[in-house]
Order: sequence, then C-alpha cells, then structure tokens
Amino acid sequence: MSAFYDFSAPRLDGTEQSLGDYRGKVILVVNVASHCGFTPQYAGLESLWRQYGERGLVVMGFPCNQFGEQEPGNADEIAQFCSLTYDVTFPLFAKVDVNGKNESPIWAWLKSVAPGILGIEAIKWNFTKFLLDRDGKVVERYAPTVEPKDIAADVERLL
Repeated sequence: MSAFYDFSAPRLDGTEQSLGDYRGKVILVVNVASHCGFTPQYAGLESLWRQYGERGLVVMGFPCNQFGEQEPGNADEIAQFCSLTYDVTFPLFAKVDVNGKNESPIWAWLKSVAPGILGIEAIKWNFTKFLLDRDGKVVERYAPTVEPKDIAADVERLL
C-alpha cells in the first residue's frame, strides 16, 4: 500500500471502513486511550471535529492499549466512555497496535512517511497525531503533548 486511501480499517462497531471514503478531506489520525494523562485531549479533538467538520476535516481515533495498558476496555466500553465522558462523535476505529509485530498497516504507513524526532518511526505514547492534507499526504506529525487547539491553525491552512 502506498497511499492512505488504499487502506481500510474496522470501525469500533466492527464495520469495515474504506479510508478511500475520506478522499478529499483533511484528516487528523490519533491513537487514543481512555486512561491516559492525555485523555482530556478527547475534548479538544471533538472541538476540532465540530468546528471544522463541515469544512472538510475528519478526526479519526484509533484506540491503543500498548502504552501502560491505558486502553483496556472492549469496543463497547470504549464507545460508552467516549460518548458519556467527552461526547465524542468523530469516527472511532477498532483497537489497534501502533508498534511491533502486530501493528496496524495504517500506522506502519503513517510512521514510514512521517518519522518522528531523529527519524525514529516508533510511536512513543498515546495521542500521537498525524495531519493529512486533502490529497492524503502527511503534512505533520505531532507529539502527544501537542494539544488539539494548537493544531487548529494547521487545519485552517489545509482547509
């Protein structure tokens, strides 16, 4: 696979989603977790989605339990937590590994085209973010410490 749109992934409800369905959108891909110090970023991600969604932004959350086992729940528990705690309405996908032998092909691709500091591809923690332009090209990789509100100007520029 050589392009973001070539992939598909199961949604949190188990239905398969072609990422080609998001062609022409600005996309923010994030590995999320319910029991992390960065979990309050769900509110900022939802705010971006609500503010820019009609203009073409899609926020995609990929739950991950690889960092401190901070996403231990099953799909129903994750959906309930996100809905009740942060009123999340942006697309959530099935739990994935973002590193290692069982890593999601989507995340392997994201890391290969946008390595982190010093060229290191590995995801270091929950809430690592990748911003893609309308052509499906990664334009920025953000560390977990970068708040969603601090991405807004980059999103605006791409819309």
